Amino acid sequence: MKIIFKTIFLLLLIVACNSTSSPNEEMVLLLRKVSKNARVPANSFSPEAGVAHLDSLIQVTHDPYKLFELKNSLGVAFLKLGEEQKAIEVYEALLKTSEEGEVFDKEKVQPQLALAYLRLGEKMNCLHNHSAESCIFPISFSGMHKDKYGSQKAIELYESILRHNPRNLEARWLLNIAYMTIGGYPQDVPAAYLIKQLPDETKGFKPFVDIAGQLGLDKKTMAGGSIVDDFNNDGYPDIVLSSWGLDEKMNFFKNNGNGSFTDVSVSSNVAQFTGGLQILQTDYNNDGFKDIFVLRGAWKKEYGNEPNSLLRNNGDGTFTDVTKESGLLSFHPTQTATWADFNNDGWLDVFIGNESSSDAVRHPCELYINNKNGTFANLANQSNATIVSFVKGVTSGDYNNDGWIDIFISTLNGKKILLRNEGKGGKLLFKDVSEEAGLTKNQSQTFPTWFWDYDNDGWLDILVCEYQFTSSLAWYAAAEALGSTNDISGRVFLFRNKHDGTFEEVTEKVGLNKVAFAMGSNFGDIDNDGYSDIFLGTGNPQYESLVPNKMFQNIRGERFLDVTNAARVGNLQKGHGVSFADLDDDGDEDIFIKMGGAFIGDAYQNSFFLNPGQNSNHWIGISLEGVKTNRAAIGARIKVTFEENGVERSVYRDVNSGGSFGANPLEAHIGIGSADMIKSIEIKWPVGNYVQVFENIPPDSHLKIKEGVQTIVSSKPRMVHFLNEGHDIMEHAPK
Repeated sequence: MKIIFKTIFLLLLIVACNSTSSPNEEMVLLLRKVSKNARVPANSFSPEAGVAHLDSLIQVTHDPYKLFELKNSLGVAFLKLGEEQKAIEVYEALLKTSEEGEVFDKEKVQPQLALAYLRLGEKMNCLHNHSAESCIFPISFSGMHKDKYGSQKAIELYESILRHNPRNLEARWLLNIAYMTIGGYPQDVPAAYLIKQLPDETKGFKPFVDIAGQLGLDKKTMAGGSIVDDFNNDGYPDIVLSSWGLDEKMNFFKNNGNGSFTDVSVSSNVAQFTGGLQILQTDYNNDGFKDIFVLRGAWKKEYGNEPNSLLRNNGDGTFTDVTKESGLLSFHPTQTATWADFNNDGWLDVFIGNESSSDAVRHPCELYINNKNGTFANLANQSNATIVSFVKGVTSGDYNNDGWIDIFISTLNGKKILLRNEGKGGKLLFKDVSEEAGLTKNQSQTFPTWFWDYDNDGWLDILVCEYQFTSSLAWYAAAEALGSTNDISGRVFLFRNKHDGTFEEVTEKVGLNKVAFAMGSNFGDIDNDGYSDIFLGTGNPQYESLVPNKMFQNIRGERFLDVTNAARVGNLQKGHGVSFADLDDDGDEDIFIKMGGAFIGDAYQNSFFLNPGQNSNHWIGISLEGVKTNRAAIGARIKVTFEENGVERSVYRDVNSGGSFGANPLEAHIGIGSADMIKSIEIKWPVGNYVQVFENIPPDSHLKIKEGVQTIVSSKPRMVHFLNEGHDIMEHAPK
C-alpha cells in the first residue's frame, strides 16, 4: 500500500512539473507540495505534526503505561520544536507522578528533563545573547552564560543521575559542559565526575575568531550546505547557503570587496528555493559562470522523495531553475553528488549518491552524462554505476593516474565502494574494485569522504569518516577524554595510495584515530605549508550530541595534530557544510561553516572563523579556464615545485570543491612554506592529458591560466579588512 501511495504521489509531482508556470515557479510549487505531504506524524522530522497527533492520543488514553510513553514522546517533540519550557512542564509532571509511584520509569525522565533545562540555557544565552565565543569548547570568555538558571537546574539533575549510576558517561560529559557554561569548570565539578581536558597538542597556534555576527552572516537556520566561490566573476568569493528544512529559504551573500557582504538572496532569485542539505557549484553549460546544484531529501526515507535543483547562473546576478529542461528531475532522497568529466569530452557530468534505506524501496545512484546542449542523460545502468545502498558521501578523482576520473562511495550499509573508470573503447564503464583495492576489511558505517593527496606524493589518497554508534556522541566524547579505547566509534579513516591500485589504512600511524562523528567536512591549508589540513563538523541530530567540531593540522604529511582547542573552532553546536576560503584575501584560508541541526529547535547561527595568520609562509592562488577541458577545469591536476630550506619539493592539487559536505572555491589555494620563488607550475589538463609548464613564478598572488595559452594573468591580493564599529575585528580576539 505504501509503495502504491508513493507511486501516485510521484505521478502527481510530475504532473505538477508539467504546468505552464515559469521554471522557477514550477520548482517552488513542487517543493511546497512535497513539504505539505511530508507533514505527517509518522515523519520523525515533522515534530509539529507529531505534537498534534500525540496530544490527541493523550486525550483518549487511560492506560498509565501507554500514557507515560505518549507524554514522554510529547516532551521530545516539544524539544524538537524548540519549545523547551513546554517540554520541561511535561517532564516535571512525569517526574512527579514517578515519585508518587504511579509510573516507575524515573531513569527515563530525568535525563530528558536535564537535557531540556540545558537546552533552555542554550537558548537564553547562546541564541538570544549570541557572541563570537558562544558554545566554543572549552567554554570561556563571553561564551559563559549570563542567565545561569537552565544550566544550574541541569547540573542538579545530572548529579542525581550520576549518584545512581556513576558509569553514565553521557550524563558525566553533559555535566562538565553545564559547569563550563556557568564558569564552574573544573573547580566546582565533583571530583568523581570531573572530565579533565585532553592535553593540548599544539604550541603557539593562533586562535581563529568567529566574525559571522559582525558581517551579518550568522543566519540562524537548521542544517544545510555551503558554497564559497566567486559567482559574479569579480574576483571576490561569495557565500551561498542552503537549509534542509523545506520551509527555509536559500541565502546568497555577495562579497562587496570592501569588508562587507550584501544579502542578495531575493534579487538573485535564490530565496525562492527552499531545502537542500547540501549544495555544490558547477559550470554545466561551459559559459564561465558557476551554477548551483541543490541536493534534497536525505535521511527522510519514504518522506525524502524530494527533487534536486540545478540553478543556472544567468551571468546577470540571477539564477533560473533548469532542473526539468536539463533532464535532471528525479525524486530520490540524497545529499551527496560529485561533478566531473567522466568521459573526458570537455563537459561536466554528475554522479548522485542516493539513499536506499530498505530493500523494499530502492533508490539507485544516478550518473548523468552531459549531452553538451544543456541536457543530461542518466547512463548509470549502462556504465555499471547503479549502486544501491544508503549512500552518504561520494567523491571523484583519478586515483590510479590513468587519465580517467574514478568514484569513491561511502555508505551507512558498511560498504566502502571504489568504482574504477575503465575508459576503454569510447564507452563509459566502471568496475567495482573495492576488494582488490583493500577497502573492504572494515565494514563500519561511514559518511563524509574525499580524495586528496595528503602526503604530496602525486597519488590521491582517501579519507572517510566513520558514522557508527550505539551510544550517544556525548558518551563517546567522554570515553575518549577519559582514555577509554573500548568500543570507540566515530573515527577518521585515512587510506594511503600505494601507487599500485591498492590502499593501506594509516589512520593510527598518522594520529587520526580520534572520535569525530563527522557530517560536515572539508580540507584546506590553514598554515600555508603545502599540506592539507582537516575541519570536521559533528552534525548528529541528537540533542545530547554537544560535542565539539574538530580541526586537525597536517604535519608534513606524516601525522595530524588536533588543534581544535588552540584554534578556538570547536563549536559544540551541529556543524554541517564546511568551506575553506581566503575570504579577506590576506593570503591564508579562513573557514565558513553552516551550523544548525535537523529540527527547528536545533537551529543555530553560522560561523565564519577568520584565520589570524599562523606564520609568514607564502602561497599562490591558481584559477584555471579550460578550452578543450571543461571550462571550470574540474579534474585538472596542478603540481607546484619550489625549494624550501635548500630542499626541493612539490605540492599536488586537483581542481575540485573539496570534501563531500561543503564546497571550497574552485581556485586552488596552495601554500609553499617559506619559499620565496616558485620554480615551476605544471598543469595537466584532463582532455588529451595536455601539459603546460610555467617557470619562475613569484608567490603571494592570484594566477589565471587558460588552457593552451602560455601567458599568465597575475594579480596581487586586495587585502579586505573586516571591520567592527570602526575597529579591526582582530582586536576582539580572545587573549
